[in-house]
Formats: sequence, structure tokens, C-alpha cells
Amino acid sequence: MKKLALIGGVAALALSATSALAQEVTLRVHQLLPPQATIPAKAIEPWAEKVMEESDGRIKVELYPAMQLGGAPPELYDQAADGFVDAIWTVIGYTPGRFPTSETFELPFMTTTAEASSQAFHEFMMENAADEFSDTHVLAFHTHGPGMIHSKDPVETLEDFQDMKIRGGSRVINLMLEELGATPVGMPVPAVPEGLTSGVISATTIPWEVTPSLRVAELVDNHTGFAGDRGWYTQTFVFTMNNDTYNGLPDDLKAVVDANSGIELAKAFGRVMDDGDAVGLKIAEDAGNNIIMLGEEETARWREVAQGITEEWIADMDARGLDGAALVEKARAAIDKYSSM
Repeated sequence: MKKLALIGGVAALALSATSALAQEVTLRVHQLLPPQATIPAKAIEPWAEKVMEESDGRIKVELYPAMQLGGAPPELYDQAADGFVDAIWTVIGYTPGRFPTSETFELPFMTTTAEASSQAFHEFMMENAADEFSDTHVLAFHTHGPGMIHSKDPVETLEDFQDMKIRGGSRVINLMLEELGATPVGMPVPAVPEGLTSGVISATTIPWEVTPSLRVAELVDNHTGFAGDRGWYTQTFVFTMNNDTYNGLPDDLKAVVDANSGIELAKAFGRVMDDGDAVGLKIAEDAGNNIIMLGEEETARWREVAQGITEEWIADMDARGLDGAALVEKARAAIDKYSSM
């Protein structure tokens, strides 16, 4: 009997081990943009396919675009932290002041291409602000490419910008818009088409990349960019997972997620952002829209005014117990490093 019991116990252990190896997991990924937008179509969907393939189908990824599971874009991060969903992709600036270190990269004329700046941002955040996101398991941080002005009336000088009602996507960007003389209107990016159509805003700050999915080239005729290799502004993003979901994975499936996380994923997200910028620009050009690139002298005027935002932001961080000047220095060093590669 003892021998039979022992055999039965071994069999049970073997069955348990087999079940563990065969464990299947479903990851529900929630985000704010329609499925055809650049990040959902060119970054998140390929990530999902790669994770499913490398897990031999044991991880199933379900994609829920355009807030299909409910809530508003500013609630996405908490949906991941609270376990309402397994993973989210969102704009960090939709929760103003909650992740102050990330704002370093949103300062005016800070970043370069999305690919370089995304790598720099991921490295910078992991080294300086991982604790701000400790209630989730971060897969990647990234940025978009150079921010643009898309407007009903042309913006060719700083004077043209005065009192313009313009959508801003974060606290720092809205501060910059106000400093430059415009009237900032905060709203998530999916609300931009309705805002332009209704007249709530007469312009928006977004990169070229997102304009096709929002039909911006059909809603405005003018698009303004800036001279130099530093974008006027960027926004920052996080792709992150619920801690319990990640910690509950068996080690071999954790390894699959880990292999598809980190700075290489940030680079990939940035690269598709840059590619999307080229697509958005071509659509506007084909539509015959007015593409305005401010010269060096006019850009310098915007830089001079915007510098006050950087100084104000540093003072704000210092008041919070963070070394604002050191954060700016570290961010610039990281951006220079990856922009020179």
C-alpha cells in the first residue's frame, strides 16, 4: 500500500508539473486609440503576435482599442495598477503631476527623433524614476517624434500664436502654450476631431504620426514645425502590466514577457512613431495643405520664450524635493547619447 501510495504521489506530482508547464494565460491589453493608429497597429499588435508565438500559444493576448472596456484615457494607468485589465498603453501626461520625473522629456526643445528619444527616455526613467511606476510592471517607456502645430489659421510667427485656442496634451505642454501666448485647452487626443469641428479649439499640438487616424489633415489646412534637430515638444508614454498578472506568470512565460520588454521595445515603439510621422506628412502634402517650417531666427524667438518654462519647471521640482536641474542634465545627456548613434 505504501508503495502504491508513493507511486500515486509521484504520478500526482508529474501531473501537477505537466499542468504547470501547460498553463495558459490571457492578457487583456487596453488603450485609447483606434486599432488603425500607428502604435496599436504597428507596435502593440506585433508585440502581441511575438509574445503569443514565443510562448507557443500559451500566452493569449486580447487587444482592446479605443477604450472598449470602458473608462476614460486618464484612468488607464489605474486600470492596470488595480487589475481591471492586464496591461495598458497610455499617455503619461494624462495624469498631471502624478509622475513628475517623466515631465523632464516634455520640456520644450528637448528631444530629437522618436527612436532616439524613446531609448533615452526608457533608460532615464528606469534609472531615475522606476519607483514612480512601482505599482505596475513596466514593459517600455517611449516618446513620440517632434511635436507640431496643426491649425485652421497659419502660424508663421509667434504673433500668429497669440490667443489661439490650442489643445495641449499634458501639464507641461499647457504651461508652455500659455507662456507662448496661446490659450491652452486640455483634452485627450481622441477628442481632437470633435474639438476642431465644434470650434472648442482652433489648433492642436500632436505629432504627424497621429494625424491620419484623427483625420486632422481634413480638419485644418496649416501645419507648423520648427528649425533644428530638437523638436518643439514631445509627449511621453508607458506600456505597462499589472503587477499580479506579471508575478503570477510561471518563470518560462515571465521570460517571454521579459524578452519582449525594455529598451529594445522602447526603440521599436519610437521607430514606428518616426515612420508614422512620414506617413502623416505625406497625407497633408497630398491634400495640398500649407506646410510651414519656421526658420532659425523665428524658432529662436520661440526657444527664448519657452526657456522660462524649463526654469519654472526646475523650481517646481526643487520644491517637491527633486533636483530639477540634475534631471534636465541627465535627460539631455541620454538624448545626446542615443541621438549620436
